[in-house]
Amino acid sequence: MKALNLNSNGITEGVIWKQILAFFFPILFGTFFQQLYNTADAIIVGQFLGKEALAAVGGGTGTAINLLIGFFTGLASGATVVISQHFGAKNEERVSAAIHTAIALALVGGLIISVLGYAFTRPILVAIGTPDDVLPLAVSYMQIYFLGGIPVVMYNMGAGIFRAMGDSRSPFYFLLASCLTNIVLDLLFVGVFGMNVEGAAIATVISQVLSMVLIFVTLMRRNDGAKLRIRKIKFDRSLLSQMLMIGFPAGIQSIMYTISNLIIQAAINQYGTDTAAAWAGWSKLDQIFWMFINAFSIAITTFVGQNYGAGKIDRAKKGVRTVTMMAAVSTLVIEAGYFLIGRYGLMLFITDSAVLEIGVAIMKYIVPWYITYIAIELLSGAIRGAGKSLIPTLISVFGICVLRIVWIYVVPLFDNTIFGVLFSYPFSWVVTSLLFIIYYFKGNIYQMKKKV
Repeated sequence: MKALNLNSNGITEGVIWKQILAFFFPILFGTFFQQLYNTADAIIVGQFLGKEALAAVGGGTGTAINLLIGFFTGLASGATVVISQHFGAKNEERVSAAIHTAIALALVGGLIISVLGYAFTRPILVAIGTPDDVLPLAVSYMQIYFLGGIPVVMYNMGAGIFRAMGDSRSPFYFLLASCLTNIVLDLLFVGVFGMNVEGAAIATVISQVLSMVLIFVTLMRRNDGAKLRIRKIKFDRSLLSQMLMIGFPAGIQSIMYTISNLIIQAAINQYGTDTAAAWAGWSKLDQIFWMFINAFSIAITTFVGQNYGAGKIDRAKKGVRTVTMMAAVSTLVIEAGYFLIGRYGLMLFITDSAVLEIGVAIMKYIVPWYITYIAIELLSGAIRGAGKSLIPTLISVFGICVLRIVWIYVVPLFDNTIFGVLFSYPFSWVVTSLLFIIYYFKGNIYQMKKKV
């Protein structure tokens, strides 16, 4: 078995902005195609089956799915940090053991998601006040989706493994293939065969299985220390402990994020099917911003992780400053784009004129506040890259979740409109950003307690 080519990724060497962009763009494109899974469902379902079906595959449904998927994605982020730190430290034996531990964790996590997701689909949708005319369709879509829990978690874990080693292109190629498959199957099952939302869900699951297979095959065909061997898939206790120490708080944070969003979704659902459908349509267009900021977050987590593991603290700090500037410029450009052509983007998902006008109003209200969010995503990513996860979780749970929930229950007493509900987002973003800025500069996050 060949040794790992530990210096080929460029993350710990070279011009920082060039290396970050080379790593960032495949992540961005990969995130784009990952979002296309559900977005393709929404476009095709919205055009062929109407607004009730659109509300069933978007909006509250997507948020409810993230309740479970997001937790295990958080666990996967812990594995990514551990692998990237050992990779940066050039510890081949620990890299190999960490990869096999991560795969074992993904298999167990995916099975748990399938069981819990299928069992609790209806209670979750009822709890968030899904409209009666949407509920049966949403239940069918989500239960089929959750049957694909293992491939969903496995892709996210596999993508994290490749990115931890400085390879952000392979996960992109896997997603490109599976997303194109999803679109073709959506059109076939829904447009040609006339299947309802079940057809869109089946298409998504099949596509996710494809991405999982590609992850496995590629890792198994490697000829270096990162080669995946089925017989070696097992838990290394010390590495699993490290992954859970970092990933578990991130998973809990994701659950709290989702719970707060579910509460907001329940508040939005009270305004009727038109508003729920408008929110579902806007949620798809809204993903453009989140794709960019999430890609920057993944990039800086890996960048800090490898450089922290290599002991290059100054380079890690410079990377954070560089990514922050990139994200700020990107955010301003995206905000301008929404105001110029956002209405036409919404028309991809919404055909009802009344629903469209509500969606446009929501967009114009939320978009100007995006710039206040970037510090949350980037600084929390950098802090986790340095192996610190508890404090970022506490900050996020308080700033994003607790404050948002309090807002939802208090503010409608004074402003019982959809915009009173929606202001919970910018309010929580501003407060949480300030807390992260203070902790990043005052929390001594780069102190190395022990050698990785």
